Amino acid sequence: MKAKNLIITGFIAIAAAFGSVVVYSAYFDNNQTIVINQNPNTPVQTVGLLDINTESSNFTHAAEKSINAVVHVKTMYKGVVYSYGDPLLDFFFGNGNAYYKPPSAGSGSGVIISPDGYIVTNNHVIDNATEIQVVLNDNRTFSASLVGSDPSTDIAVLKISEDNLPFLQYGNSDEMKIGEWVLAVGNPFNLTSTVTAGIISAKARSINILSQQFAIESFIQTDAAVNPGNSGGALVNINGELIGINTAIASQTGSFMGYSFAIPVNIVKKVVSDIKKYGKVQRGIMGVNIIDLNAEIAEQLEIEQINGVYVTGTSKGGAAENAGIEAGDIIIALGEIKVNNVPELQEQASKYRPGDKIQVTIIRKGKTKTMDLIFKNEKGETGVIR
Repeated sequence: MKAKNLIITGFIAIAAAFGSVVVYSAYFDNNQTIVINQNPNTPVQTVGLLDINTESSNFTHAAEKSINAVVHVKTMYKGVVYSYGDPLLDFFFGNGNAYYKPPSAGSGSGVIISPDGYIVTNNHVIDNATEIQVVLNDNRTFSASLVGSDPSTDIAVLKISEDNLPFLQYGNSDEMKIGEWVLAVGNPFNLTSTVTAGIISAKARSINILSQQFAIESFIQTDAAVNPGNSGGALVNINGELIGINTAIASQTGSFMGYSFAIPVNIVKKVVSDIKKYGKVQRGIMGVNIIDLNAEIAEQLEIEQINGVYVTGTSKGGAAENAGIEAGDIIIALGEIKVNNVPELQEQASKYRPGDKIQVTIIRKGKTKTMDLIFKNEKGETGVIR
């Protein structure tokens, strides 16, 4: 009896081992799927290893397209004498409270946007520089001239005398979605041609770093590593298209701590176009005072709508007043683009010049209305300011 039990047990063990080998061979050795429903009359269900889309996670194409179009911008600043004395006493007895700041150098990044040598960078990279040099990825060096700049968006346009240059094509920052992969390309800490990867963490982010009148902050926030020297460099999508200009980081140390911010390319290309064509940015002014809406403010204002931008007032004779917009209206769209906060509205409005007409969608006392608005310039007129 014992011998019979031993034979049965041995047979079961051999069968189990054989089955394990078959399963292991099918699943691991050949990386094939395992059929778990063999009924020929029903759909077959399979389970297998995770299928990774290598195309969506391969950044080499975008890096190769962008790395040669991103340049190293080097700047020089002349020495300056600072005085904290009394001007009258200094005139008669000499300046005893002055100190001299010697010449200094700075660096950042820039993006070639046309084969004939136009380069976009940040205004703060070249502001007050007495000399600007551009170093290409192949180490060729050129003196650059400043075509124009716009402190309110922190954009500047440079020009070098060279043709047939590699350049980046504009993408569409409006179409970029939170969670999409992006690459930051620049020269952090003078480490030329550095590429880092991350995702878009947020859009239409305001961080209050621009203090100029009519300043526009609607940054793309990413977790791609950006450090000092990356300013003015490229933020590109997985296709290697320019979708932003890297500008700032959120940091308590001066180095990358998890988040970086880029100017959306749809703002950049409007600013660049205006500087090249008119010499300065042609900003369309709506003439509205606006605030963001949230549940607390909506309760105070006794309104149910919490999406959109709340109008607290309009400028007399301004574009909004002429269009029929009133205090208490809630702007929910500019043209075909929906807006849910102040940075989004400012970003969309920045695309238009004085004299341009746009349809504005508002909610007034619970009812949706549309009206035509004609942008004005900072002088309250509809003409171009040169």
